[in-house]
Amino acid sequence: MNKKKIKQVVQLQLMIIIYTLAGIMAKFASMEEALTGFGLYFALDLGFLGIYAIFWQQLIKVFPLSVAYANRALSLLWSALWAKIIFGEQITLKQGIAIGIVIIGIILVNGDKDDEQ
Repeated sequence: MNKKKIKQVVQLQLMIIIYTLAGIMAKFASMEEALTGFGLYFALDLGFLGIYAIFWQQLIKVFPLSVAYANRALSLLWSALWAKIIFGEQITLKQGIAIGIVIIGIILVNGDKDDEQ
């Protein structure tokens, strides 16, 4: 994989991370009782979604749509990591296996087209 493609894949993953951070803000908002705390987290949620939407449009110009959307499935991995790190939630064996299967699928979708010829 050349440096340009690696950079594009990293950018795609950063956008997916931003997308999952919006979910984290939504969870924080749901835990707030006061309207002030809720409003702050809700605004952050919308901000992350806005940033994601703008940059996602730029990334799908570079990637085939099928590859870009397949990579969005990695939000499962990032969400599980955030849940563990931030909220102390457990990642079960079933969840780990399922995430592993998704990653294998993404690797297959992202595989070089040259390998098939």
